[in-house]
Amino acid sequence: MSKRTDGRTAGVTYQAVDQSYFEQRQLQRHAGLFSLWMMGVGAVIAGEYSGWNIGFSQGGFGGLLLAALIIGFMYVCLCCSIGEMSAALPHTGGAYSFSRTALGPWGGFTTGLAENIEFVLAPAANMFFMSSYLAAIFGTPDSALPLWWAGGYAVMLGLSLRGLELSMRVVIYITVAAIAVLLFFFVVAIPHLDFARYALNIAAGPQGSALLPEGNGPWLPFGFTGVMLSLPFAVYMFLAVEQLPLTAEEAKNPKRDMPRALILSILTLAALALGVLFFSASIPHGAHAMGTSGEPLLDGFRTIFGDGWAKLLASVAVLGLAASFAGSFASGRNIYSLSRAGYLPTALSVTNPRTKTPNIALAAGSGLALFMLLLVWFLGGRHNVAFMGGFLVSMIVFAGMVSYVMQSIAFLRLRTTYAAIERPFISPFGRFGAYATIFICVVTLAYQFFDPLYRWAAIAAAVWYAVGLAYFGFYRRHRLVLSPEEEFAVSGGMRGQPAE
Repeated sequence: MSKRTDGRTAGVTYQAVDQSYFEQRQLQRHAGLFSLWMMGVGAVIAGEYSGWNIGFSQGGFGGLLLAALIIGFMYVCLCCSIGEMSAALPHTGGAYSFSRTALGPWGGFTTGLAENIEFVLAPAANMFFMSSYLAAIFGTPDSALPLWWAGGYAVMLGLSLRGLELSMRVVIYITVAAIAVLLFFFVVAIPHLDFARYALNIAAGPQGSALLPEGNGPWLPFGFTGVMLSLPFAVYMFLAVEQLPLTAEEAKNPKRDMPRALILSILTLAALALGVLFFSASIPHGAHAMGTSGEPLLDGFRTIFGDGWAKLLASVAVLGLAASFAGSFASGRNIYSLSRAGYLPTALSVTNPRTKTPNIALAAGSGLALFMLLLVWFLGGRHNVAFMGGFLVSMIVFAGMVSYVMQSIAFLRLRTTYAAIERPFISPFGRFGAYATIFICVVTLAYQFFDPLYRWAAIAAAVWYAVGLAYFGFYRRHRLVLSPEEEFAVSGGMRGQPAE
């Protein structure tokens, strides 16, 4: 081992490894532009099916709409910044590798850990919402939800372990089907629309949102505060699209395709998000009822077709949740990259010699997600299933916002410190986009702690984050490995002159 104390290594220790170490940790390149685009949409599309609708009870239709526009703009800026970094630094570490290069090992782990929390919990929340749909379709009691979770994880993990190329194909097929289901919902909802009566049927009451049976209520029943409290639930309609750079070492041409796929994904999701928000609120079920629904798309289909046909259509709609759940490769890839570089135990990054799939990392991420689901369930979620969904979303949003702030800082730093590095794609928003992302993320984080319903979720995520940082500070920082992204950062490769 050799101790390094210059500015690029900040007192961490690297282990000496031979070539066989990386031979046991190889991935295959097979993803093209369309595959990456569908994976980006698929990773998020569950957020169009459930979770987002809780924002109606926080801000009313207008509050959630404004929150969605604000957050949508933030994600466009973020994806452009990430697109520039992913083309310039096409490592599988994604956000961790960007921040590692720009901010040193502490910055790298701080970002990677936030993403780890987000990507472990996001498929867990998707599994929770999917189980709510399945329970409604098959009539199983809430007490059976953990059985749905265990079965879902067993099926999806088994698929992932068969190889990334196969699981990617499945994700693409069900993502296309999930998009088709949403478009079908938009079309069949048109004859039932009455925006003023149903979308504006929320008023501020003594216990929160109150129903206006005839509608025609205010656009912002809770004022500006309602807009701010809706931000975390608007985030869920876009959250996790940033996981795409984690597949950089599995993409055929990451420098060209990764930025394009990110931008195509976020624009597709923005269009779907606005459609879901408008059509779901404007049919007879209405925004007020949608604000507490565990399966909003199923309730929308019930309104249009009645209970029998709705269940059949909702069984197809489950594809949307399954697309994001099956696309939850992000936690495995995040664990793989952090492990390969020694930030997590290195045994986690060993890949299958035949399929080149990081099976151990995938299993570890799935096991941790299932454990967190059961923990939240037994600590109180079983007594309030609707609240459990919002609790999980709030934890995910906390971790996501921290990660986005760190990635934006890394973007600004790379623009200065690595000004001469080759950049096949340049963000059209430049530094302004990064500063806008940081500002919106900080505001969203702050209002999470003002929310009396969900502030404990943000606190729980913060405690998890603090424990992880302590683990790195006291133990793992002395056991790092010079993986490709680490070696690039340590050597200062391609370092340019500061930008003016």
